[in-house]
Amino acid sequence: MKRKGSHPESVSPGTRSVWAGEEEYLLQGSTQVPVVHSVSFGYENLEDWHEVALGKREGHIYSRITNPTVKVFEEKVRCLEGAEAAVSFATGMAAISASLFTFLSPGSRVVAIKDTYGGTNKLFLDFLPRFHVETVLCDTHDFAGIEAEMDQGCDLLYLETPTNPTLKVVDVERLSRAAHGQGGLVVVDNTFATPINQNPLNLGADLVIHSATKFLGGHADALGGIVCGPEELVRKVYHYREINGGTLHPMAAYLLLRGMKTLHLRVRQQNESALTIARWLESQPQVDRVYYPGLESHPHYETARKQMRGFGGVLSFSLEGGFDDVRSFLPHLRLAHLAANLGSVETVAGPPRTTSHVECTEEERRAMGIPEGLIRYSVGIEETEDLLADLKQALDRLPRRTGVSSGK
Repeated sequence: MKRKGSHPESVSPGTRSVWAGEEEYLLQGSTQVPVVHSVSFGYENLEDWHEVALGKREGHIYSRITNPTVKVFEEKVRCLEGAEAAVSFATGMAAISASLFTFLSPGSRVVAIKDTYGGTNKLFLDFLPRFHVETVLCDTHDFAGIEAEMDQGCDLLYLETPTNPTLKVVDVERLSRAAHGQGGLVVVDNTFATPINQNPLNLGADLVIHSATKFLGGHADALGGIVCGPEELVRKVYHYREINGGTLHPMAAYLLLRGMKTLHLRVRQQNESALTIARWLESQPQVDRVYYPGLESHPHYETARKQMRGFGGVLSFSLEGGFDDVRSFLPHLRLAHLAANLGSVETVAGPPRTTSHVECTEEERRAMGIPEGLIRYSVGIEETEDLLADLKQALDRLPRRTGVSSGK
């Protein structure tokens, strides 16, 4: 029986993030989902045990496979993404890796964009080729070029939108249609957007992935990942995880669930602050370029407006003086953690060379269009005016340059 008010089909995404998935049989009167630490679950007769083991009836056998607390987390994200099924993982990279290795075999051909998270990019460059999987990385801006590459064969199209860290936006509907025309599976990393701002399954994607560590949890205290999509596809990913063992811990699931209760409130504030800050940064002489899909100057602004309800809480900007300015600027920020994370209630800032693309060489980052003078700025839930004042005082400490074109 569903808890009163939890019916996801009748309420908004914000209300779903509070109520979805919280079943009365598990709660047993408690108002919060309990953490079930038990590794195994016992049965009084072999018939019931066997039916649960075969998936013919509800229940749990062993927490590497399923767990009551973890199930609530999966159900909540499933409802927010409008998916038939969901399966969780210990980390976002575990979710990405499992999705790729579930559906790819020697001889498969992957078409992806150059602008993906550094760890994902390493899968394409270093790991999949070792298993004789052909990987083609396309210019993210060139939708026609991506389509032309898929015409040469495509077993799986991998997209990330907005991208990390340069906030490029890809047309999920257009590229999904082209991939399906070649019989390809479409996988989309929706971490930056969150299900509050964007639902790739509604745009034609087959599977949607989140690093739950980021905006879903929102408090930088729990690792996790999740894959959502049709029952048939998710069951295959689930089986891979069941055997390979990248299981989400119940305590992490609890922390992620607690964070998700305020997801819509956090994202609403982060959307508003990020747009205000991005517009302000565009006018600053020390800033060479601002990367944010909510800006009218963004090359894919119209695409973002079409497929997103909000533009997200992450922006990036490059400083005129390159990495020397980055080195001087970041330590002067008073309202930002200098750390390799994003999507938290606190603002987090850092350069790709120590955050998203630390695994990559400078040459590899340059090939992906990531300047060394770039700063990724994940906006927290602080008051916008306080963040603006903090950015201003840090920028004011940079050396003044004259006669240098800003490129804006």
